[in-house]
Amino acid sequence: MKRYRFLVAAAALVFVLLPVRVLAAKSQPAVITPSFDARNFPRPTTINNPYFPLVPGTVFVYQETKNGHSEHDEVFVTRDTKKILGVTCVVVRDTVSIGGQVTEDTFDWYAQDKYGNVWYMGEDAKQYKNGVVDTSGSWQAGVDGALPGYIMEAHPQVGDAYRQEYYPGVAEDMAQVLSLTASVSVPYGSWQGNALQTKEWSPLEPNVIEQKYYAPGVGMVRDVTVKGPTSESVLVAVNHQ
Repeated sequence: MKRYRFLVAAAALVFVLLPVRVLAAKSQPAVITPSFDARNFPRPTTINNPYFPLVPGTVFVYQETKNGHSEHDEVFVTRDTKKILGVTCVVVRDTVSIGGQVTEDTFDWYAQDKYGNVWYMGEDAKQYKNGVVDTSGSWQAGVDGALPGYIMEAHPQVGDAYRQEYYPGVAEDMAQVLSLTASVSVPYGSWQGNALQTKEWSPLEPNVIEQKYYAPGVGMVRDVTVKGPTSESVLVAVNHQ
């Protein structure tokens, strides 16, 4: 790890979204809605945030376990781009398979602003089951009022809480920074006292809470569900094409 109505005018479009605090749920912290301004993206495809670097040609390989079942997940940073709200975004392809059979195939769109924040600009999501394709999780910033959000802050601080995306009823993920000194070990490597730990949740799934661990210079290395159905994803390899 997803919606106001407004008119899209031009590449220099500005969303004047004051940092309004909204309550995700009674047991969750108040979160900030990031303010988007297309003029703040002079080099949007250079995504070098230490906790979320996206270098074209990189493939992150994850092994995921859900309720005892194993899944294979490959996240490929393509060399393709897509312009959204006047900003050129990096296209990342996320493919999940079980036993060699693709079950999910998603194209995610990211851009980094001049401050170092990495923005999540939407996704083209497809899930396959019994020959049926489900695209209900798809959304794009600026379409039907959907808003982008932070996938990673430039300078995370413990307690920060923010929207990662906003399209009512479809994409409403939120995150909070829990620690900048976490430790984590996965097949790809170990980090002691220097990993970023976040909590993520959505009001669309009030009974599910995840925690994610990001290693500096690598990106996300572990995603574990701490409330809800048992699930864990760990980084096993990073390849370059």
